[in-house]
Amino acid sequence: MTEEKLSFQAEVSRLLDIVVHSLYSNKEIFLRELISNASDACDRLRYAAITQPELTAGDGQFAIRILADATARTLTVVDNGIGMNRQDLIDNLGTIARSGTANFLGHLTGDARKDVALIGQFGVGFYSAFMVADRVEVITRRAGEEMGWRWESDGKGEFTVAESPEAGRGARIVLHLREGEDEFLQPYRLRQIVKTYSDHIGLPIIIVEDGKDNVANTASALWTRAKGEITAEQYKEFYHHVAHAFDEPWLTIHYKAEGAIEYAGLLFVPRARPFDLFHPERRQHVKLYVKRVFITDDCEELLPAYLRFMRGIVDSQDLPLNVSREMLQHNPVLAKIRAGLVKRVLGELKKKAEESQEDYAVFWEAFGAVLKEGLYEDFERRNEILELCRFRTTKSDAPVSLGEYVARMKDGQEAIFTITGDDPAALRKSPQLEGFMARDVEVLLLTDPIDEFWGSAVTDYQGKPFRSVAQAGTDLGKIKKPEASEEAEPPAGELSSLIAAFKLALGDAVKDVRRSERLTDSAVCLVADDGEMSMHLERLLRQHRQVDAVAPRILELNPSHPLIRRLAEKTSQEGMGEALGDMAHLLLDQARIVEGESVPDAAGFARRFAAMLEKGLG
Repeated sequence: MTEEKLSFQAEVSRLLDIVVHSLYSNKEIFLRELISNASDACDRLRYAAITQPELTAGDGQFAIRILADATARTLTVVDNGIGMNRQDLIDNLGTIARSGTANFLGHLTGDARKDVALIGQFGVGFYSAFMVADRVEVITRRAGEEMGWRWESDGKGEFTVAESPEAGRGARIVLHLREGEDEFLQPYRLRQIVKTYSDHIGLPIIIVEDGKDNVANTASALWTRAKGEITAEQYKEFYHHVAHAFDEPWLTIHYKAEGAIEYAGLLFVPRARPFDLFHPERRQHVKLYVKRVFITDDCEELLPAYLRFMRGIVDSQDLPLNVSREMLQHNPVLAKIRAGLVKRVLGELKKKAEESQEDYAVFWEAFGAVLKEGLYEDFERRNEILELCRFRTTKSDAPVSLGEYVARMKDGQEAIFTITGDDPAALRKSPQLEGFMARDVEVLLLTDPIDEFWGSAVTDYQGKPFRSVAQAGTDLGKIKKPEASEEAEPPAGELSSLIAAFKLALGDAVKDVRRSERLTDSAVCLVADDGEMSMHLERLLRQHRQVDAVAPRILELNPSHPLIRRLAEKTSQEGMGEALGDMAHLLLDQARIVEGESVPDAAGFARRFAAMLEKGLG
């Protein structure tokens, strides 16, 4: 087969351009990334060989070898892992076939410094080699296949793929170093990098020096060591390895469960939000090992989806080595491990929340929206998760716990009041909050999409029911309103006549027209009837084409507002029917606009608005 010349996927070219022209402050991490990839390749072959031992025939001792050639100015990283074939090379080194890629690329700004930080969250892996090399070769053969392949590129938009009959099993990555990168040809520097970043790798990393093999790492799985033997730096670098991340872990959980079921867990909560956190697949990123043999890196049964921000490994002593994905789905051992992991993680989060509200706020900002999914999905642990939740309120920009909220509820307040929307600042201006603000009642500001769903599953906290301020039946009557805030209202008969006139004019456009107890400054607002879908949820579902029609809502009138009082006075005057009808439609459209809804009849709105302006000027 002749050599093929192919082009990088556009996304890869963008990444390479940033990597090459905006070098990291610590460029040596390229070696960490290549070693990490080599380790993963060996793990995958070790697992495959359980059922296909012929794959490792004649070479069953896994290792990573690093060779520096000062004369040729090349640095070579060799592994005897699973290897790649032609299609693997194209898929893995020519494209980025990863969930969330489009979302990630949408955040690239063109500002090199900012984009480098984003790439750190994405994880560039193999492509980091181009930080120090102006040409990279990959000679590889996939285990179980006869033909090897050679991949080569200068990282400038194209790569070549050709047959390589002499390739051994695994991968040999040859970096042709740029001028000025000679430090990476020095064995002592390579040993230093391996010790700093890759000491935890559970197979030998050999640096070849003067023809002799020298093992540069401890070569024992980090999670098998006692916690007292492991430094914070070692934990951090293991996190970088297992998470393919560049930030520092916010929380490290290392423990060993003993008893009826034995397993070790080394888990991390990242500090920065991973790029694919809200991808629809909601994939896990905790690796499952059995007796130190890698099984899978996306075991759905290991942790619930609402803990998918966790990174790390779990190593079981009780699962069979030949366990399949199908067996994992209903395995009672794995179910018990999952229960133990969830209990441990939630317990550690509770400790962190009690130790420092400020530090916990960092976690909540990054992962609170994901953790709240557990309120909807995990009935058994709902109360534990609720205690971990934090909320912005009308009185606090800093997230507060429900315990804090309940402690400062007003006399006569029997419910925890909430309002849902897209933005806290916009919610604070909602007319629906006016009556609550006038009574100094605190309201939770719920701005995550999941807030619309867990509210239907969680009925109360410590006996206090959750109540949306946007529901028609919300009762403020038991909460005293300041005397000074009482306003004059029209006679009851006039208000009733106005409500009747509005109902007649609006017809099916509204579900009802009522007097409002919640408004103090605005003339009108729209609310949902008890048990109905909120307007915010309906809008979210329309955006995702889950619903089509806009449900009619209840229009509430503020009887103390000057406009409503004047309109009420005019209901008894002859010839006001058409004018009241136009005003009813204008006020309904105004209420829609305030709620972020579109006006269904824009031409009608414009006509009525122009007529009212003309009348006002006349």
